Amino acid sequence: MSDWDHDPQREFESGVEDELQEPPMYKVLLHNDDYTTMDFVVEILQTVFHKSPSEAVKIMLKVHHNGIGVCGVYPAEVAETKVEMVHHLARKNGFPLRCSMEEV
Repeated sequence: MSDWDHDPQREFESGVEDELQEPPMYKVLLHNDDYTTMDFVVEILQTVFHKSPSEAVKIMLKVHHNGIGVCGVYPAEVAETKVEMVHHLARKNGFPLRCSMEEV
């Protein structure tokens, strides 16, 4: 019997584990301004980010008091889409609301 241990299944599984990585995650942030109404921010949080009314108010107040608030953490493509949706809805409704994303 030789000392050489050849197990193709184990080698394959080991290689796959090395190659697979979690996608980078991004925080989606809302920024405070002097023109966007609190009601509109709450509406955005409920419709775009699917927050409950109480969660939406809590985040809106963080944005209002701290200048910025986290809406959620998502993979890059989802975060980009949510940022675009917020900007589109804000412009459509005449608000300068800013939204950005930042890698976690």
